[in-house]
Amino acid sequence: MIRFVIRAAIFLATAAIGLVVAALSLHDFRVTISGFLLAVIVFAVVQSVLAPFIFKMANRYASSLLGAAGLISTYVALLVASSVSHGLTIRGFSTWVFGTLIVWIVTMFGAWLLPLIFIKKKVAG
Repeated sequence: MIRFVIRAAIFLATAAIGLVVAALSLHDFRVTISGFLLAVIVFAVVQSVLAPFIFKMANRYASSLLGAAGLISTYVALLVASSVSHGLTIRGFSTWVFGTLIVWIVTMFGAWLLPLIFIKKKVAG
């Protein structure tokens, strides 16, 4: 149970960091302070539900898309989060493309590096 909570916290943190980095990097990628929490939660929930589903479908029906499964689920999660929450606004084709890439890269590296930090602290402590 504790592992699940830690993984959920890491995923929420990486989603938040990814959205902030994209908002700071791209002019037409906007996250409002008032809608930030809802946008992060919606994005994280949709991403965590869709990623395994899209990976499974790509594996079954289009194995050449396996590498893009994370990008596809990130794009769909951003689409849902921007539709549900008025706290996330993305305008323009290039902003959608680069926003998806930025959020995907940040969440990927965050999900890879943050557990290592927790493990290192646990071993040291």
